Amino acid sequence: MAVSAGPAAAQIGLPGGIGGGLPQTPGLPGGTPGLPVDPGSLQGLARGRLERGLEVPARLQGLIRRSDGALEADPEGWPVVRGEVVAVDLSPEGRRRALDAGFVVVREERLTALDMTTVVLTPPRGLSLGRAVERLRDLDPGGSYAFNHVHAPAGELAEAGGAPAPAAFPAPQGGRGRMGLIDTGVDVRHPAVAGARIVQRGFAGPARAAPHGTAVASLMVGQAGAFAGAAPGGELYAADVYGGSAAGGSATGLAQALAWMAENEVPVVNVSLVGPRNAVVEAAVRRAGSRGMLIVAAVGNDGPSAPPLYPAAYPDVVGVTAVNGRGRVLPESGRGPQVDFAAPGADMAAAGSGQGYVNVRGSSFAAPLVAGLLSQRLQRTGRSGAEAALGEVSTMAVDAGARGPDPIYGRGVVAMDRRVAPDQVGARGQLNR
Repeated sequence: MAVSAGPAAAQIGLPGGIGGGLPQTPGLPGGTPGLPVDPGSLQGLARGRLERGLEVPARLQGLIRRSDGALEADPEGWPVVRGEVVAVDLSPEGRRRALDAGFVVVREERLTALDMTTVVLTPPRGLSLGRAVERLRDLDPGGSYAFNHVHAPAGELAEAGGAPAPAAFPAPQGGRGRMGLIDTGVDVRHPAVAGARIVQRGFAGPARAAPHGTAVASLMVGQAGAFAGAAPGGELYAADVYGGSAAGGSATGLAQALAWMAENEVPVVNVSLVGPRNAVVEAAVRRAGSRGMLIVAAVGNDGPSAPPLYPAAYPDVVGVTAVNGRGRVLPESGRGPQVDFAAPGADMAAAGSGQGYVNVRGSSFAAPLVAGLLSQRLQRTGRSGAEAALGEVSTMAVDAGARGPDPIYGRGVVAMDRRVAPDQVGARGQLNR
């Protein structure tokens, strides 16, 4: 499906995986980011040299060093849960071959709402995780196997601790204005979100309130005095995929959170997390999208030369970059065909620690504004109106940079009127993500 906004319109990834993305970033080797390329071809050799110099932001490598052994690196250096390989929809024959080869099933979960099953395997003693994945793919060429990659907030590390999340409101009834958030836990006692109806669930232990999730939630449903989010007073399902765990933000946790959103018929979900391409998350995103869910994600803040980060770079996801108070893209923002829209992500206030507000900066804080806009449009178009809602937001976009859709601003800047200036609410301190 494509969203029409005049002759210069390009496709945006929509539910069902049919979106075509924005134009290729000039100067990069051809091909779709994240998709396999023949490593022996000229294109593959050029891309390989490029990606070796760009992959794995240092802050994500730092997760491994600080995990106290909970994480290790995959062959490319991305952080993964130690000793775990995940199979998606493992066939009986694939299971038999894996068990015969010495693999052990440590847990299995049926994600009914996504019609998807994940099976976590550990390799035989002495077999490295990289070789374990290769071995499983050799044993079961038709199967889908992946590392259990971990994801981090779009520009810095997740908070390692955080207090247990306070009790939230009872589960909302009906779907009007309902949104989802996959992040850390939310402090529902903060004045900015105290008037919203928030339901929380932890997917890496009990939900724990933390600054990142609280700030993002306020930008979605917050409302207090001079402060308001993009969809003030809405209903929010908040999935904490961290829970204070060193292995938080895992691919399996993200899949579980998306299944929970689908079970509760959440039409728009914001994900302000980034990581590498992963078959488990990709399958969950694709199946959620095929059920009508719009997923919005931050493109990341690792610089214009960083590789495409996921889930924003999946074709089923609306990728969002950040601009400052003058509508100019932040220099640290990611760029490429994964950018669908730009929205305020700096010179802006959000809920902070305690009762106050904080200055925020990064694409983590731009994505929730776009999610809020889409939620409001879906209230008019209904659950079957994802394409119409995206079309409406596209018509609101103000072209910036090169004329027409581009890899820096996407289709243009939206939600500038949703930015609350820090001095309006006495914001103090800085939260960068």
